Amino acid sequence: MRQPDRLSRIVEQLAASGSVGVGDLSLSLGVSAATVRRDLALLEEQRLLARTHGGAVAHGVLYELPLRYRSARRQEEKARIARAAAEHVADGAAVGMAGGTTTTEAARALSDRRGLTVVTNSLSIASELAVRPTLKLVVTGGVARPESYELVGPLAEASLGALNLDVVLIGVDGISVAAGLTTHHEVEAHTNRALISRARRVIVIADSSKVGQVAFARICELACVHELITDQGVDPGEVAALRAAGIEITLV
Repeated sequence: MRQPDRLSRIVEQLAASGSVGVGDLSLSLGVSAATVRRDLALLEEQRLLARTHGGAVAHGVLYELPLRYRSARRQEEKARIARAAAEHVADGAAVGMAGGTTTTEAARALSDRRGLTVVTNSLSIASELAVRPTLKLVVTGGVARPESYELVGPLAEASLGALNLDVVLIGVDGISVAAGLTTHHEVEAHTNRALISRARRVIVIADSSKVGQVAFARICELACVHELITDQGVDPGEVAALRAAGIEITLV
């Protein structure tokens, strides 16, 4: 297993249980205890954990994994979702894109398209598209969040107020009939809501692990959403409930 994949697994386990043991990690990752200790030392340098005798504990709250570790999860599903999302963007469209691992994949899928105008608050997406001469890139202002590499807050929202978008592609931490679209951070939710409000069509792109989930902060109600693009692993009951609520669903 590659080191980036190991680090992602370690951080995920910390987020789930709050602590990890060297022995357990060695068995689950299929590497030596010495390799695990080196990985833990690297994550400690990044202030994501505190090492203990025989393992490590989470440093602060890890409910929201840094983007560099989330990007390793469900890569195949996210790539399929991203390709399908790109097919829903017409040539010459003005498209808004919030931050996240799946939306960043969608940006890559759109990077060679001509005549697009892409509006984003994501530093990751901006870095992918800034060197593409075939499209126009508009980046909002705002305060950068290190967990998501997004620009958020009043400055970001003010810059969106005068824009009109054909479609918004948005990633979420949860989508459900009861709670609508949700994410872990309230300021990020408010900025995403401002982006959604500027679009004629709203498409949620999220892998199946997000469907039926409810995170801390509400982005918007389900009535604001036109379509969900997700993978085949989604629960059929959730699909039926969302379709009954009027959401178009594309499974890839």
